[in-house]
Amino acid sequence: MFPVELRGTRAQTLMWAHEHEVEPAALQQLRNIAALEWVYGVRVMPDVHLGKGATVGSVIAMKDAVSPAAVGVDIGCGMEAVRTSLKASDLPDNLHALRSRIEAAVPVGFAAHQDPVNVNRLNAEVSGHRASSTLRSGWDRFWKSFDALDPAVHSRESKAHKQMGTLGGGNHFCEVCLDLDGQVWILLHSGSRNIGKELAERHMAVARALPHNRDLPDKDLAVFVSGTPEMDAYRRDLTWAQEYAARNRAVMLALVCKAVRDEFSEREVSFDQPISCHHNYVAEEVIDGMKMLVTRKGAVRAGTGDLALIPGSMGTRSYVVRGKGNPDSFYSASHGAGRRMSRNAAKRQFTVADLVKQTEGVESRKDAGVVDEIPAAYKDIDQVIAAQGNLVDVVHTLRQVLCVKG
Repeated sequence: MFPVELRGTRAQTLMWAHEHEVEPAALQQLRNIAALEWVYGVRVMPDVHLGKGATVGSVIAMKDAVSPAAVGVDIGCGMEAVRTSLKASDLPDNLHALRSRIEAAVPVGFAAHQDPVNVNRLNAEVSGHRASSTLRSGWDRFWKSFDALDPAVHSRESKAHKQMGTLGGGNHFCEVCLDLDGQVWILLHSGSRNIGKELAERHMAVARALPHNRDLPDKDLAVFVSGTPEMDAYRRDLTWAQEYAARNRAVMLALVCKAVRDEFSEREVSFDQPISCHHNYVAEEVIDGMKMLVTRKGAVRAGTGDLALIPGSMGTRSYVVRGKGNPDSFYSASHGAGRRMSRNAAKRQFTVADLVKQTEGVESRKDAGVVDEIPAAYKDIDQVIAAQGNLVDVVHTLRQVLCVKG
């Protein structure tokens, strides 16, 4: 059934959704993206919806160019998950104490750690946690490269240190989940925090002012082109922010693992190798035999054998998937369920009582501050998964029993 071709585009645009299922503004946004002379092709995932700058759920292959707004302000945003040795039968009936312990370990919203996380100590405290190399090494090199970033953010170094290992707000979350075998998982979603946002906004402003972007159909789609100092500066800062996001998730996961181990101190809790993936990022890849700069805006890489994470909402399911390496999608898949209505629309339509009903059985916030994250504001995750059967195989189906949000 999929893909289908979007009509009226300059560059070929293939969709894993039907046109009538996508809001008109998002379709126009996709056509604007495909109209850019540097764009080789666009691929549209089943979680597609209108985004700021570029469409969420889009994969954009460009020749020697990249659009900073297509990546967005949360550079490197993505997912991290790990399976634990705990079983559903090990969990208490009331998970409030565990949620409180996780919230004490990981600052949420605009909050930061009072002092930067001591990563060496954290590694020692979670010995037996099969941490990724991102957590175990490279920290001195990473922080020393901060001085090479755009001078406009140099005053934010202290804040960047203190926000390392923090969740943020919006659709970012940390969950405790159960798979179909009753095994307990930890799943989290976050990105590059304020430092990524400030770097992105700085470069988007630079791109909009460049002469070659004067006549674009949408100023938010302004691009940098290879061989220019502006492109070099953006690629440098982008790469750093993507690494910050990956390290942020690795630190958070270790903090949550420690909280879980402390909560179940009477047991010997162990953890498998974590699964990690970006879903707002740029990578150099070969598409149809040509070197391209591929921007995934709300999409994950799904090359042959690639493991990825596709979450639903705070009251539905999430999935661990394995990529099939489908070249038609530029080796990509969706990053989640995708919103079916804006945050403001959700706040107008739903109440706290609706939220309580739709998150029944999940230990979570149930107040006006997270009504915009109500499950009904998102598309049906099972339909999204079904639409990309030629892109990924489902490895694990996860059901959350605890959700932390900012």
